[in-house]
Amino acid sequence: MTWWCTGVRWRVGGGPALGWYGEGKGERESPLAFGDVLAFRAVGGRRCLGVWRGGRRTPCPAGAVLSGRGTRAQCAECAGIDRAHSVAADTMADDPRPYHVYLAWFGSGMVKVGITGVGRGPARLLGQGAVAFTWLGRGPLMAARRAEELLRSALGVPDRIPYAQKRAVRAALPPAGERAAELATAHATAVALAGWPESLERLPCEVVDHAEVFGIEGGTGKGTGSGAEVAAEVGRLGGVGAVVSELVEGGVVVGTLVAAAGPDLHLVERRGRRLVVDTRLLGGWQLEALGKAEGAAADVVSSVPVKPVKEAPALQGGLF
Repeated sequence: MTWWCTGVRWRVGGGPALGWYGEGKGERESPLAFGDVLAFRAVGGRRCLGVWRGGRRTPCPAGAVLSGRGTRAQCAECAGIDRAHSVAADTMADDPRPYHVYLAWFGSGMVKVGITGVGRGPARLLGQGAVAFTWLGRGPLMAARRAEELLRSALGVPDRIPYAQKRAVRAALPPAGERAAELATAHATAVALAGWPESLERLPCEVVDHAEVFGIEGGTGKGTGSGAEVAAEVGRLGGVGAVVSELVEGGVVVGTLVAAAGPDLHLVERRGRRLVVDTRLLGGWQLEALGKAEGAAADVVSSVPVKPVKEAPALQGGLF
């Protein structure tokens, strides 16, 4: 049975897991714990994962082969179908479900606004790698969209921040109190704006911080054995040496998982290098686990292309 990786999934209250898809078998997950040693080889070529819609996956009709560099495990045709039916496409104006408007914090001066279905809870925020967030409002989809646009234009906050920028600031975060204070200031300014949609209920500022969940501040103590000891010793990230830039046929990744945020898995390799694996690159690959003997061999190291981490960008303009 062939299982194709679908990347990281965040389970609210349960941490990260790698997702898998088997045609005719559905979806499954492999939970991840800090201290786990990940050791796998990419095999079988990278394939389009098709379209996920209504709780089920429709296989790609063309069985398209994909480049190892893309962060989206879909061909152009399947990606187009996804976009046409997404909330962002403005094709769901009659959606009866309630939506949250949120402010998400990724680093000093790095705040974004967004919307997510109330039924999803904070799963979207975990998947984006938001270090902290607070809800702003709750109501119908189009009211939430109007509030999102109001905040973007009036306050200069974006609705999207590139993952590379989030990654660059993650290892040098201010204390939790400063994160909460910045979000509280942003929240107070946002809810006081004129033009707030009448059908959108304002929500109080209640900051939720994900630093411990992500393992980016101090060891979480999850896991057992020597790997967990490595994770606890690493504690705060303290910088990243390199980021995987693509997977290649036969390429190997080996390291101890010490943190995870959004799609990123932070590993420490045997020789001490800190490596980030953007799991969006894993989507569409078969990942073959290395045998115990091979995975434990001292001379087995990661053999996939990597790139240096970009420097942290300047603080965003606007209010925040």
